[in-house]
Amino acid sequence: MATPLPPGEGPVRPVSVSLHEGTIAALRARTGKRGMSAYVEALIQRQLERERLRELIEDAEAEHGPVDQAAVEAKRAILRGDEADSVDAA
Repeated sequence: MATPLPPGEGPVRPVSVSLHEGTIAALRARTGKRGMSAYVEALIQRQLERERLRELIEDAEAEHGPVDQAAVEAKRAILRGDEADSVDAA
């Protein structure tokens, strides 16, 4: 049996999905008719990444306990560029 390909890899092939008319209209307005597949592909890949990240976090918390929210906020401050503020608050 072949190894499953990761998201975004392998040949492209058509599939059928059902969407609400309003969703289709909004999608076409944003992407045009020809950009719909690429847009939907990117959305699905991003959702799969989020779900996998959530699974990794749950696994880590099961093994090591819950995350320290103060540490999370300090890291977020660094990512936002608020390093001086986070140091002063500590």
